[in-house]
Amino acid sequence: MNLALPVMCTVLVLGGSTSLAAQQVATAKSPHGTLTQPCAACHSPEAWKPARITAAFDHAKTGFALSGAHGSVPCRSCHTNLVFKGAPHDCVSCHQDPHHGELGNSCARCHTMRSFIDRSGMTRAHQLTRFPLTGAHVAADCESCHTPTSGGQMTFALRTTACNDCHQREFQATRNPDHTAGGFSHDCAMCHATVAWQTARFDHSRSGFPLTGAHIAVACSQCHGSGGFGALPTTCVSCHQRDYNATTTPAHQPAGFPTDCTACHTTVTWTGATFNHSATAFPLTGAHVQATCAQCHGDGVYKGKPTTCVSCHQNDYNGTTDPNHAQAQISTDCASCHNTTVWTSATFTAHDAQFFPIYSGAHAGRWNSCSTCHINPSDYHQFDCLSCHSKSQTDPHHTGVSGYTYDSPSCYRCHPRGRTG
Repeated sequence: MNLALPVMCTVLVLGGSTSLAAQQVATAKSPHGTLTQPCAACHSPEAWKPARITAAFDHAKTGFALSGAHGSVPCRSCHTNLVFKGAPHDCVSCHQDPHHGELGNSCARCHTMRSFIDRSGMTRAHQLTRFPLTGAHVAADCESCHTPTSGGQMTFALRTTACNDCHQREFQATRNPDHTAGGFSHDCAMCHATVAWQTARFDHSRSGFPLTGAHIAVACSQCHGSGGFGALPTTCVSCHQRDYNATTTPAHQPAGFPTDCTACHTTVTWTGATFNHSATAFPLTGAHVQATCAQCHGDGVYKGKPTTCVSCHQNDYNGTTDPNHAQAQISTDCASCHNTTVWTSATFTAHDAQFFPIYSGAHAGRWNSCSTCHINPSDYHQFDCLSCHSKSQTDPHHTGVSGYTYDSPSCYRCHPRGRTG
């Protein structure tokens, strides 16, 4: 019969008055120094080494609770000299790094207890600086921007946060396009984002020439083919001179068209240009709006084109027979009778004010055409009253009127506004 005797490994903890020096002396005699805890507090039956804190020992009662990665660290990683009571609690006692320089000894500003290389705390700390981390900057090594000095210390108090401080080499090495030769700005953020350095896109709206319409889809080389990106001219003709010279309907150059393409064209589409005639001395109204350019500018004259009616309507003037304008010596100012809405149904409204009321008063609606009164189509200075006003009608009304004569000039002389009395 085998009897298994219990092995007692429990020892007493020395009183709190034990000095650190006493612990060190005791440590020299025993690897555990003055530590008097049950073996099971650190060792397990499965393996004596490595020793780790177990549930049997509550490290929180020492004033330093183990959390995060600290819970799985071997005891001797922190208690290197096997000094347990009175061991320092500050981060730098274990994590001393001479390269952090002016950052000081507060590891918690950037690191977490979950993992010493966990960047989340570092990123949060950086958000409180003048340069919050975004995009790929979050994953960048600290040394990428905070280059160590000759003494090995990293410089964290940067003088500027300009892109060029870190990306000068990329700026100088870029060839598509050549940033140095093109006079590009050193503000990388104008084209690049922090998410990815490649697939850069220039925000043209921040320049003096915002892109609109079809200009948005144009390759940079179509305007900047010469390699110049600095103070390029923004006039239309600086890019469209060939288009201007080659246009034949109408021929821009011979006609003296302005080189400001926006007078007719838009950035949406080059074809289908419409000229804003309202900006000229001859705004288009009525049927003139629908007229083709060739109807008035068929002779190729655009600049200095006369704006008188007869300059376009001379043939209409000569061909009119009711009444015959040329024989009757009617004014060539078509607007005195015609309007731009419709050429026919002309009305000489000035007749009421300048000569004799025919659109108002007693004679309104009493005639059908000009020939009703102007019986001589070759001379509109002549007129006839007697064809409407017979002698038998007028004589009784003029009894006793001195100098009464039955003829048209006399009628007009006494009744210039067509009224009786």
